[in-house]
Amino acid sequence: MSTRILFVCLGNICRSPAAEGIVRDLCAAQGLDVTTDSAGTAQYHLGKPPYGPMQQTAKARGIDISDLRARQVKSDDFLRFDLIVAMDQENLSDIERLRPAESETPVMLFAPLADDGRTQDVPDPYYTRDFEGCLDLLQSAAQGLIPGLIQGVIEDLQTRA
Repeated sequence: MSTRILFVCLGNICRSPAAEGIVRDLCAAQGLDVTTDSAGTAQYHLGKPPYGPMQQTAKARGIDISDLRARQVKSDDFLRFDLIVAMDQENLSDIERLRPAESETPVMLFAPLADDGRTQDVPDPYYTRDFEGCLDLLQSAAQGLIPGLIQGVIEDLQTRA
């Protein structure tokens, strides 16, 4: 059975689609059966592709996210996914407010999985304009996510983050 992971940021046009693309490519390269998706906590960009500068920066690294479209996270995502990964503390809080009472789906921050573990949040390049730095952090965090997926242990990932 495939592990299903949802990546969530604010508008679903920079951080979460980039994280989805990175993890999708890494899992395919490792032969892991993982299904990825991304969503935003806000509805600013519904149906739109990832932000142009993020697409271009990702594409330069061999990551094509042009097929993705923004959507808003919903409470039924807790039933559809095995793990929900937030890009920052505010996203995490917004996601938790949607949690159905019966849901035990883990929700965690992505940045703490990075090799340096020095930050809790993935800064939003829509505002910082640092698309390269954002992708560096996302790629490092994705590398931290993969061992848990290989072992099939999502709970261990939460403990590390």
